[in-house]
Amino acid sequence: MRRAKIMVVDDEHLIRWSLEQNLKKQGYEVCTAGTGEDALRIARDEQPELVLLDYHLPGINGLEVLQRLKEIDEEILVIMVTAQGGLETAVNTMRHGAYDYINKPFNLDEMALVVRKALETSELRREVVQLRSEHKKQGPPKILGNSKHMKNVLEMMAKVAKSDASTVLVQGESGTGKELVAKYIHYESARADKPFVAINCAAVPSTLLESELFGHEKGAFTDAKTSKKGLFELADGGTVFLDEIGDMEVGMQAKLLRFLEDRTFRRIGGSKVIPVDVRIISATNKDLMKAIEDKSFRNDLYYRLQVIPIFLPALRERKEDILVLANHFIDVFSKEFGKPTKGISSMAEKLLVEYNWPGNIRELKNVIERAIILGNDENLLLENLPLEIVAKASQVTVPLTTFKLPPEGIDIEEVERELIKQSLEMTDWNQSKAAKKLNLGIDAFRYRMKKFGFLK
Repeated sequence: MRRAKIMVVDDEHLIRWSLEQNLKKQGYEVCTAGTGEDALRIARDEQPELVLLDYHLPGINGLEVLQRLKEIDEEILVIMVTAQGGLETAVNTMRHGAYDYINKPFNLDEMALVVRKALETSELRREVVQLRSEHKKQGPPKILGNSKHMKNVLEMMAKVAKSDASTVLVQGESGTGKELVAKYIHYESARADKPFVAINCAAVPSTLLESELFGHEKGAFTDAKTSKKGLFELADGGTVFLDEIGDMEVGMQAKLLRFLEDRTFRRIGGSKVIPVDVRIISATNKDLMKAIEDKSFRNDLYYRLQVIPIFLPALRERKEDILVLANHFIDVFSKEFGKPTKGISSMAEKLLVEYNWPGNIRELKNVIERAIILGNDENLLLENLPLEIVAKASQVTVPLTTFKLPPEGIDIEEVERELIKQSLEMTDWNQSKAAKKLNLGIDAFRYRMKKFGFLK
């Protein structure tokens, strides 16, 4: 595990020593300096993530050291340590880039808390930079589809991404890929370098949703121990994705509508009006027109959100895309799990296309992942599919229309034995080819050969 490096800068030996020992006990790597000049030299060599910097130093003072540290590394976190009563001085240092300040004499537990929060901030910054870098490399998510429906959707998405449209409403059944559409629009737009923030309105209690979106000031309510920025503020310049907007409580809908009018808001408990520039992409699997009739969704909010509407078709309405998506997922999961599967048997293809996919693309993805994990053949076979798909296929796929069950019945074991025998005879006892004749995996076929005495 990576150990954060901290530099302690203070001209008093006892303070340097006590802080060094205390920070080392907490697992940090620590270096120290007694003057500003030494601090700058050590900072260049050691590259600490955080500096505890005393303001009153011999030679150059803390404010100048702070400014020069920022020239060495703009991302370095500096906590100023000031003499008691030096609030004005401390605030001045924060204007010049200090992360925080703490007064002397300080409590070691208090210092530990400030240090931990500062390093958490540093870690979050690094994660944000890394995520943005990854998104730049990867580009927008891959959205597949050759059907007329999807070609229309893709064309619409490309136009919206390049436009200045501030509100987009994506509608479609659960599992159709609404969040992927939102991400595609964001990462193909001029906002791609700014945050993409998503929230599921149905997953957050209505009492907390306002705080999540707009933030709150310290003391605004019982548990508001500190001030907190909301998602609209954090995503300034970027995109906010409001998933399951149809489940938002009516009172919160009114507050969202007010925000959409001029893109300004106040944090809960605050008086300052905060303007932001965000694109709002909302999504729902509900029939919002019906919700308007039921008085559970505001008519004015609906028309404000659906300036640009995008409708995602269900997978059963774009059957020509099913095998395109299935083969894509096979490629992804075969690589992930180190399996040899490269394609789909004809019988399995038929069932995949005929199935209605009530869970849409999400269900297809889960089915393929399960099949790859459990299978071990070059092709995804009928036996790798869940029973519900085989049972619910719209037509009987096995060509047994010429077979008639005799009135006295039949021993199914004998039928299975005869099929194994015939497939072996048809393929000159090539087990692999015989297994494919019956759409069985080689292990399942050999099990049956052994069961019926064809394999010792």
